[in-house]
Amino acid sequence: MAIERIVNTSVSDDNQDEQQLENSLRPKDFASYIGQERLKRNIKLAIDAAKKRGEPLDHVLLYGPPGLGKTTMASVIAHEMGAQIRITSGPAVGRAADLASLLTNLQNGDILFIDEIHRLNRSVEEVLYSAMEDFKLDIMLGKGPSAKSLRLDLPKFTIIGATTRTGALAAPLRDRFGIMHRLEFYTPGEITKIVNRSAGILDVTIHPEAADIIATRARLTPRIANRLLKRVRDYADINGDGIIDTVVAHGALNLLEIDAIGLDPADRRILETIITNHSGGPVGVETLAAITGDERSTIEDFFEPYLMQIGMLERTPRGRKVTHKAYEHLGKKQPANEKTPQTNLL
Repeated sequence: MAIERIVNTSVSDDNQDEQQLENSLRPKDFASYIGQERLKRNIKLAIDAAKKRGEPLDHVLLYGPPGLGKTTMASVIAHEMGAQIRITSGPAVGRAADLASLLTNLQNGDILFIDEIHRLNRSVEEVLYSAMEDFKLDIMLGKGPSAKSLRLDLPKFTIIGATTRTGALAAPLRDRFGIMHRLEFYTPGEITKIVNRSAGILDVTIHPEAADIIATRARLTPRIANRLLKRVRDYADINGDGIIDTVVAHGALNLLEIDAIGLDPADRRILETIITNHSGGPVGVETLAAITGDERSTIEDFFEPYLMQIGMLERTPRGRKVTHKAYEHLGKKQPANEKTPQTNLL
C-alpha cells in the first residue's frame, strides 16, 4: 500500500470526499482569496477592462510550484468574469479530436482551464494555435490525396493554462497567452490567515498560537496548510476535545514527523543522501533520483522548490548541492574542506 506524503502538493482523485472537502476550502472571489496581491491587482485590472469593452478576457497562463492556487485562481477569474468554466488537463486531452470536442461545446465568454498544459501532445497544441489566436478550428477530413481541410468558427472564449514548467511549453503556445503571471510562495502571515479561514469553514476551534504552528510547517503552500489542518483536526477529535491548541498541534505534527520548518522524512532523506553519499554535493538529479527511488520530475517539482526557497539546496552547473544551513538543521558536521572560496585580489 502506497503511503501519501502529507506535504505532497499533488492532487489525487482517489478520495472523492477528501477532494470535495478541499474544494469547499477554495475561495470563490478576490475578496476571500488571501495572498498573491500583485497577481490579483493585475488580473482584476484586465477583468475590469475586458468587461467594460464587452470582450472575453485575454488568454491567461499561470505558472509556479504546485499547490499555490493556480486552479483556485482560474475559478476566481471565472466567477469575477461571470463566466462558465470547464476544467481539463493536458494528459486528459490526448488527441486533437478531444480538444475539438471541448472547443466546439464552449459558449461565448466561457473559460477553458487546462491544468498541466505543458503535457499537451504536439498535435493537440497545433490545433490550439489557431483556436486561441483567430477563434478558428481547422479540421482535416479524410486521409491521403482526398483529404480536405475544414475551418470552423469558434465562440470567443478564454484559455487559462496552468503549469509548473513554463520552459516545457512550446514557444508558439506560450506566445499566444496575453497575460502571464507566476504565483509566488506565500508568507507565513498569509498562511496563518488561510489556516484560520479554513478552520472557520470546517467549524473547528483553533487557538491563534496553534494556527501559527501549523502555518510554519506548511511549506508556505496553502494546499499543504489545509491538509495539515485537517490531519490536526483528526488528532484533536481522537486525542482531545476537538479544540486545536498548541499541545494538540505539536502532538499531531510530531506524529506526522513534520519538523519545525515543514520538512518531512522524504525531504530529510533527500538532504541526507546528498550529505552522506556525496559529501554535500554537487550530485546530478538523475543520480539522486536513482538513489532515492523518486522520479526526476518529482524531485524537481515537489522537493526542490521549497528546499531552495528556504536556502537548504542549491542548483549548480554540476548538480545539486546542500548548503551550510542544511547541515545545521540536520545536525550534521560540515566537511572541513568545504570552505568559502576567497577572492583573488590580483
